[in-house]
Amino acid sequence: MTHDADQRLAAFLDDLEHEAAGALTVERRLEVEERARAEYARVSLAARLMASCGSRLDLVVQGVGPLTGTLVRVADGWSLLEVAGAEWLVLLEAVETVRGLAPSAVAPEAWPVTARLGLASALRGLAGEPCVLRLRSGARVEGRVGRAGADFVEVHAGGGTSVVVAYRALAAVRR
Repeated sequence: MTHDADQRLAAFLDDLEHEAAGALTVERRLEVEERARAEYARVSLAARLMASCGSRLDLVVQGVGPLTGTLVRVADGWSLLEVAGAEWLVLLEAVETVRGLAPSAVAPEAWPVTARLGLASALRGLAGEPCVLRLRSGARVEGRVGRAGADFVEVHAGGGTSVVVAYRALAAVRR
């Protein structure tokens, strides 16, 4: 081989090496992107809401409609929104859309201990309070919150009557 042929061969091998390095870089980038997508698939709405505590949000809630207010608290399955001086306990399963969320999320391991309180605990905190319960169907139940069971809450409407509301039917409670 001549010196010129050696140089062409070396240049050809260099080109192949650069192409292989470029292909490896693209493959790594695709793998990182896929891992990021898989990781993000585990982020819950509650985690995004938790990162937005104290923010003004626009929610659309099934059976209620639009609610705009300050997010005060997020817990297991529910959130507390302050809307024009009224408190709304909103079930996360009834939330249809949210605008104004922070782009980040807070992992459940980093949540305060109080965020582990379930819906029954929040409703027990409203015991005796006059409230309006809004159902996912759009119906309303007005009265004083009574006992909270495993999957229902009792509401004492006027005239000594009680209404039992299943949690699965509940969208929000306004105090």
